[in-house]
Amino acid sequence: MQPFRKHTGIVAPLDRVNVDTDQIIPKQFLKRIERTGFGEFLFYDWRFSGDGKKKSDFVLHQPRYEKATVLVAGRNFGCGSSREHAVWALADYGFRVVIASSFGDIFANNSLKNGLLTVPLTEEQVAEIMRRAKQNENYRLAIDLEKLRVDDGQGFSSPFAMDEFSRHCLLNGLDDIGLTLQHEAAIAAYEAKHPAREEMQSLSPVIHSRPI
Repeated sequence: MQPFRKHTGIVAPLDRVNVDTDQIIPKQFLKRIERTGFGEFLFYDWRFSGDGKKKSDFVLHQPRYEKATVLVAGRNFGCGSSREHAVWALADYGFRVVIASSFGDIFANNSLKNGLLTVPLTEEQVAEIMRRAKQNENYRLAIDLEKLRVDDGQGFSSPFAMDEFSRHCLLNGLDDIGLTLQHEAAIAAYEAKHPAREEMQSLSPVIHSRPI
């Protein structure tokens, strides 16, 4: 997983609440077995009409937001099903940060394990960021995970909260596998002291059944 320390990027305002995972990545696109390739289907039902044509009024199709890497949205972002594909789609599209006043718990946990930073701010702060992103061309935010602060260099600045374990994992690019591999030496030492399964099976007594 790519470490996250500080990121500065253009902000795209998705002024909607209760954005569920089925809207982030609809179910018909969940057949892929890789983590990549989901970005083109992000918010598919909102971005495209029934005949596959782009909806020009959707925020991500506006030229000023085409290179956005920070998404700001309304409360309860990522609610709904537990599909990890929602995080994969956001990351594959190019987003590194999602800001909202609250997140679906499973979505937030999946984000942590995939290097996508979720930043909780107050509803008033989220509304102010949206206002600035809509009003100012190429509006950018700097998100500093080391300092736990969001800053636009234009008068808006705020700390945000994150538990220390999650922060440690993101700063060091550690998913579940990465956390396990931190103990690789201890694991290797344990395995060296214990016979493999095949050896154990060869040492087990052979039980002969008596014919009836």
